[in-house]
Amino acid sequence: MREVLTTEMMGKGTSAAFREFYGVPQEQTADPRRVSSGKLSVLRKHPYFVDLTPEAFEQLCRYAKHTVLKRGTTIFSKGDPGNSLMVVITGTVKISISSPDGRNAILNLIGPGEVFGEMSVLSGQPRSADGIANSNCELFVIDRREFLPFVRSQPSLAMKFIELLCERVRQTSDQVEQVILQDLPGRLASALLRLSDKSEPQGRTITITQQELSEMVGMTRESINKQLRAWAAHNWVRLEHGAIVVLDAAAIKELAEAGVDEDG
Repeated sequence: MREVLTTEMMGKGTSAAFREFYGVPQEQTADPRRVSSGKLSVLRKHPYFVDLTPEAFEQLCRYAKHTVLKRGTTIFSKGDPGNSLMVVITGTVKISISSPDGRNAILNLIGPGEVFGEMSVLSGQPRSADGIANSNCELFVIDRREFLPFVRSQPSLAMKFIELLCERVRQTSDQVEQVILQDLPGRLASALLRLSDKSEPQGRTITITQQELSEMVGMTRESINKQLRAWAAHNWVRLEHGAIVVLDAAAIKELAEAGVDEDG
């Protein structure tokens, strides 16, 4: 586990501490006032921030530090202090856990416009999982010391984060249910549906590798490949390099609900 932020580092300011702590080059973290309006619109359009007054939104933007990370960068590790909230601008962040023998389980993939790291920030407890840049990505990072007073001054925002936490619990419950009650094809179908809900409706392209899928649903990569090829033969999905396109969401949904292998 990496060392925690020291008092000396914290004294350098949020963005400087983040750069040093996570190894992000200085030129890759920018003042939000110099960030393009298109990137700031990720905050403005987010359902949790969309109703903020112009004054409150401007204040939020002052707190948000724009950061660029390379694929594979560890954003935080399980057990680290929850010093900051993150919002994904571009790219994908992987939330995962690992066992002492090297096995990995992906709990969630966080895409553009989504918030993560809120549980530790709001509870004051250590991180419950690892957060890793699953691709080159851009984030807004908001320091806990600034975010908590801001939330206290915005009661409606506090309620929305309660809703977010409840949704996280619901998602975790659904995943546990799928692992315990569904067969392997049903688990895979449920995962594809969950991931495709974040995709563009017209394409439903899921940027994910088969290895990542195996870590998400608890199946071997070989089983994932066999099942996906069977579904591709039915024209339910199309396999691309590093991605899966859901062509027939209705058929995949039927498999998820039935939990029955359909490799015909």
